[in-house]
Amino acid sequence: MRRPVIHGPLPGPKALELTAKDHRYVSPSYTRIYPLVAERGRGVWVEDVDGNVFLDFTAGIAVCATGHCHPRVVRAVQDQAARLLHMSGTDFYYTPQIRLAEKLSSLIPGEETYKVYFGNSGAEAVEAAFKLARWHTRRELNIAFFGAFHGRTMGALSLTASKTIQKRHYNPFVPGITHIPYAYCYRCPYNLAYPACDVECARWVEETLFRTTVPPEEVAAIFVEPIQGEGGYIVPPPEFHQRLQAIARKYGILYVADEVQTGIGRTGKMFAMEHFGVVPDIIALAKGIASGLPLGAMMAPTRIMDWEAGSHASTFGGNPLSCQAALETLALVESELMANAAAMGDRLLAGLRRLKQDWECLGDVRGLGLMVGVELVKDRHTKERATEWRNALIQEAFQRGLLLLGCGENTVRFCPALSVSAEEVDCCLDIFAQALAALFRTKSGAGLR
Repeated sequence: MRRPVIHGPLPGPKALELTAKDHRYVSPSYTRIYPLVAERGRGVWVEDVDGNVFLDFTAGIAVCATGHCHPRVVRAVQDQAARLLHMSGTDFYYTPQIRLAEKLSSLIPGEETYKVYFGNSGAEAVEAAFKLARWHTRRELNIAFFGAFHGRTMGALSLTASKTIQKRHYNPFVPGITHIPYAYCYRCPYNLAYPACDVECARWVEETLFRTTVPPEEVAAIFVEPIQGEGGYIVPPPEFHQRLQAIARKYGILYVADEVQTGIGRTGKMFAMEHFGVVPDIIALAKGIASGLPLGAMMAPTRIMDWEAGSHASTFGGNPLSCQAALETLALVESELMANAAAMGDRLLAGLRRLKQDWECLGDVRGLGLMVGVELVKDRHTKERATEWRNALIQEAFQRGLLLLGCGENTVRFCPALSVSAEEVDCCLDIFAQALAALFRTKSGAGLR
């Protein structure tokens, strides 16, 4: 089994030098949590500038779906770079963008033809969905969820309700957005238990919100993540999206799925909404769609994407390199990686659930495919959030050569490349267990050493 290789204390001398320069010249708004200075990567392995080799279970925040520098993706980008770097799909036509739009449309179940708007990121895809929903419905109100993360541009940020630091000093936001509780069963906002609750979080929308506060006939769209990402890798109950979409359709409200982190095979299906039996009205995509090249896409049926020329556009969106990388990515995901994500996700979940039996600080283990979260708590009965423990655990894993990230207030997220092997999953589990043992006094999780 291949293991991480750490040559000395982290960060090494070259990393120290470069991070010092970074602190001098780069925006302090970025949220680097440990001093990794990446030099090269292949698959789920990353080497830093000092020659240390890490097992990467972040995939560039769920972006490198095919792994770092998959040879087929690299070759596709190199071939395209020799033909055409840029032409702007806003004003001209070119083959990779057209082929990718056709391919993405074919992935949606049903008879309808979908059209695609291309941008550069998830935030841009959400902004486009936000604008299209207003254009198509001629309505001004929207609904989003507490814990949601949709991006940092002003429209997307107005829909976001993840952390106050993301909104501080940026008011006023786009008006007319109402945030409501997500289906967070581990911490039910209604103090109920599934399935006896009858999915109260969906029923509440029609029975309380629409009756008392928000006129449903004025709502353009409900923006929702199939699984909340930044909010804590929260998987809702199976009926949640079906119930909510039924309510939306009753009142002519568009159901918009933010599949930026969940889409392109990450959950073991091409789109996470497939797990819930829902075909949204609008879909926002990015992250894993182009294996690391910047690309966002917003998809909607022809009957909904009815805006006129000039109403929205992007100079760099749908760049030829990114589109060609996306076509190769989708071919790999469909042929092998999506099935691998389902199988390796089951293996990862099973291993983490075994660890949960031994460590009381692991309050909840949840996920679909290779979108897995472990929520740390100080007490399983009270579910007191152990934010500082989560942060310390991620740092300890880094020192041992395992790259992880947090999400929510107290959750560790595991989102490796969809190409990860069984041996690499087992290696991750082994290092994670070692990090737990290094930090906690006893298997009761009573505190840090």
